Amino acid sequence: MTIHSATLWPDRRTLWRWHFFAGLFCLPFVAFLSLTGTVYLFKPQIDDWIDWRYDHLPIALSSSPGRDVQAAVSAVPQGAFLAYELPQTSQGAARVLISRSDGEAVRVYVGRNTHTVLKTVLEESRFERLVFRLHGQLLLGNVGSVIMEMVASWTIVLIVTGLLLWWPRGQNGLAGVVYPRLGIKGRTRWRDLHAVTGVWASVFLVLFLVSGLPWSFVWGHTLQSVENTFGRLTSVKDWEIGAVPAAVVIAGHPVGHSQKQPATGSMDMPGMDMPTVSTSFAEGDFLSSLNTVVKTASTLSLPAPVIITPSGSLWTVRSDTQNRPLRESVTVTPDGHVVTQETFAEKGLMDRIIGYGVAAHEGQLFGKMNQAINLLVAVGLLMMSCAATVLWLKRKPVGSVGAPPALSSQKYGMVGMTTLVILGLLLPELGAALLVLVLANRMFARLGPT
Repeated sequence: MTIHSATLWPDRRTLWRWHFFAGLFCLPFVAFLSLTGTVYLFKPQIDDWIDWRYDHLPIALSSSPGRDVQAAVSAVPQGAFLAYELPQTSQGAARVLISRSDGEAVRVYVGRNTHTVLKTVLEESRFERLVFRLHGQLLLGNVGSVIMEMVASWTIVLIVTGLLLWWPRGQNGLAGVVYPRLGIKGRTRWRDLHAVTGVWASVFLVLFLVSGLPWSFVWGHTLQSVENTFGRLTSVKDWEIGAVPAAVVIAGHPVGHSQKQPATGSMDMPGMDMPTVSTSFAEGDFLSSLNTVVKTASTLSLPAPVIITPSGSLWTVRSDTQNRPLRESVTVTPDGHVVTQETFAEKGLMDRIIGYGVAAHEGQLFGKMNQAINLLVAVGLLMMSCAATVLWLKRKPVGSVGAPPALSSQKYGMVGMTTLVILGLLLPELGAALLVLVLANRMFARLGPT
């Protein structure tokens, strides 16, 4: 039995309607994500510019991280030591991360010659952290994460329908297919800027969307549940699922003051969520061991930034570089001996896949070329969104949204329905939205005139 092609594929009007409504919802967010993503893309350069004065101090004549930590803790009322960031140059200030009693993390810049506090700033208020939360959560926490996940899901529908609408049908030549016809004025030029630019940008946009899903609230927790049920795909999760406080990101585990470690004077340490490890540092031992561990950490040549955190009676020295495949984590004893060393290659399969994806997403996987490509994609997405807006405004009647009218003869096709079902299963929020749309359509059909 031969299946007619008309029963396999959705008709053009159906594709157009799906593309229109998905675009109406997604394109403002796509433009917003392109702008905020471009800013975050240059995070290393922006951070260097913001901290320039703290990286060009008089050369440190001696090093006493313990005294730097004492000064930092004293500068934050009811503060507890969280982490020490290894200075990248001899002229850089010490960065000490302190946990406040309300759970907020504070970054304290300390001059290493004078051991005086130069600046304090909340981690969540730092520019790059604000852009990060704006890009992924709209500054709304988990609610914003859910919204952005919904946007990502419908953007995939937008891409699929857009590619099917772009697919050449009896057209001669590459103009309007591979490159836009800029010499033609009017709607044709705007159509080509939208369609052709969108096709080229969509290849990268899909990678951006997929690499960002493990960070989102619903999809990330769903992945976590699946791997817990069917077997461990990851060894150590090296990404945030939803809105995670900066203090937890820095420490690598939950932090708080409910189980403080014994300490004297102004020194205090947050409770460690590691019950199998002894936590018996006193203030003098802590300061002495920190000095020793910092010396060991400076010989490991880990990619910056290097974060040093207490792990019970041991210390963890880890690289937090954005180029995640270069990350390493080292466990060090208080007297400076390396106990264990974990490289990126030793992580679980999913850790490595997501690590490569996020590094490329953030423009750090292969240096400046990665940044340049991502910038080009962001500009292309902005151009595509602007062209789509112009086309919509030119086409839509006054006082109407301008949606393509539905036809009684429209067909979804077996391929179209199968694709929607698969996407709905892979993207929980999209699946829920599609189910609501189907139920609403049937309800309005029953309430309508017979």
